Amino acid sequence: MEKVIIDFLGYIAATITTIAFLPQIIKTVKSKSAKDVSMGMFVLFTTGVFLWIVYGILTSTYPVLIANAVIFCLALTQIILKIKYDRKEGKNK
Repeated sequence: MEKVIIDFLGYIAATITTIAFLPQIIKTVKSKSAKDVSMGMFVLFTTGVFLWIVYGILTSTYPVLIANAVIFCLALTQIILKIKYDRKEGKNK
């Protein structure tokens, strides 16, 4: 397959997997609660995404690099929201 087609496939996959995070973040912000979000899963996931970023840099694989950089920011946002709302819920008890 031509490199252009392969890169296009990578960018499409990257877009879909990146967009997949938005519903969870939107739900968390709207409900002002992250009690059903697993902190352990997000920390492990974010660590893995960071390693994909390093891989993308080292291999100059731009679809991997760009997608994972955006996903890293979204996952980090979810972790911050989890900490913020868990603290608020703890104070309200």
